[in-house]
Amino acid sequence: MTTTTSTTAAPTEAVATASTAATASTADAPALIRFRPTGLDTAPEVNALLERLGLGPFAPDGLTAFGGRNDNWAGTTTRGRQVFVKTVARAPDGSRPEIDRALAFEATAARLPAGSPLRTPEHLGTDRESAVSAFRLLPGSRSGSEVALDGDFDEALCREAGRAVATLHTLGTAGGASEGESDGASGGEAADPASAPAIDTGEAPLPPMRWLRAFPWSEVQDRSMAQIAAWKLVQDDTEVVAALHRLRERERTAPRTPAHCDLRFDQFLVHDGQLFLCDWEEFRLADPARDVGAFVGEWLFQATYSVFAPTGEPTSAKDAVAPGFDLSHEEIVERGAAGLRHHIPRIAAFWQGYTECRTPDPELAERAVGFAGWHLYDRLIATAQAHAVLNPVARAAAGIGRTLLLNPAGAVATLRLADPAVPHPAVTPAAVVPTAVPPTAVAHPAQPHPADAPSGSPR
Repeated sequence: MTTTTSTTAAPTEAVATASTAATASTADAPALIRFRPTGLDTAPEVNALLERLGLGPFAPDGLTAFGGRNDNWAGTTTRGRQVFVKTVARAPDGSRPEIDRALAFEATAARLPAGSPLRTPEHLGTDRESAVSAFRLLPGSRSGSEVALDGDFDEALCREAGRAVATLHTLGTAGGASEGESDGASGGEAADPASAPAIDTGEAPLPPMRWLRAFPWSEVQDRSMAQIAAWKLVQDDTEVVAALHRLRERERTAPRTPAHCDLRFDQFLVHDGQLFLCDWEEFRLADPARDVGAFVGEWLFQATYSVFAPTGEPTSAKDAVAPGFDLSHEEIVERGAAGLRHHIPRIAAFWQGYTECRTPDPELAERAVGFAGWHLYDRLIATAQAHAVLNPVARAAAGIGRTLLLNPAGAVATLRLADPAVPHPAVTPAAVVPTAVPPTAVAHPAQPHPADAPSGSPR
């Protein structure tokens, strides 16, 4: 049994949620949800790891858990350390690719100097055999998704996010990190690269190209009807399928850098006024446009759903059904354009920060728009899990994703991913918001070949 220690690696998605839900230090901080953790008597490897790390076992009082796909525990140890511990599922063959990718990031990030724009919560140790990792909890921190919903993910934070992502994309280059200015982040002790897993060079699993032809029958029971309908929106649109194949081909010939490959708002933490980036389970060498496009796509998805959500109390049964069903097509287009006008300055600030720390290749912005288009479909599929049908707002998000995938070059300037010195056009509905919402999808799965199921678990 081996234990890996470092001060530079970052936690996974559950850690981001855990840190967000930690008790806030100010009286006016929002109340956040906690859960009852799995009993530690059924997971003795958790306290075993903490004791080997010299932290002491979890004190039973105040032990909590947070949302996430993996079992996790957050609390204070008997030696007074605030810690988050999580487990990661093994692959069917017994391997631990997610742990290995996180440890590969850990070793790579050891090259970050003090003052790097890329900050990650401190990794305390990992027991690879048991697939358990421990991290320092950040009390009072808030996840980026919460910050965005509250309207506090402002242009300054977006610029910092751009600088952090650009720094990630320069890891392993001459100089070790960003060429931009420093801003006081704490550097950590170097991890031992010789003992760390190699950086994954395999193709990122999303979008799952085999699923574009047919939805695996074995996956149907784990998907809601709305998710199946969302997949049909993709599969039945031959132009979107062709555009995704073109995007994959462009990706294969693009420069590759260390990349996050699962970037979402909830992978960011804001703690004591500083921005942290978390969750390295999909870390690998990949097209940096994936990360840029995901951040852009998050704002487009945010714009779509925040603008169309109903306000106030329901006044009728129609209003209480689901957000968006009471909106006309014209209202969807109008509100969509308004949402884009509100959020595009944040995208521009992210791009400004990114280009301050890294010079992108000439086609990165265009590829990023394509990945932003896929991101809208990906988020649509993920959020459809709790619903039986797709509402008009979901279809509007798919329509925007379709527009970006079919004409990424046409949206580069509109999304402010061009040279900051070049005047940008006004945002209009025709620029990004589609004039037609995708038609209703048939809510039934295609009959696939058994080999069509990709590895992993796409949304």
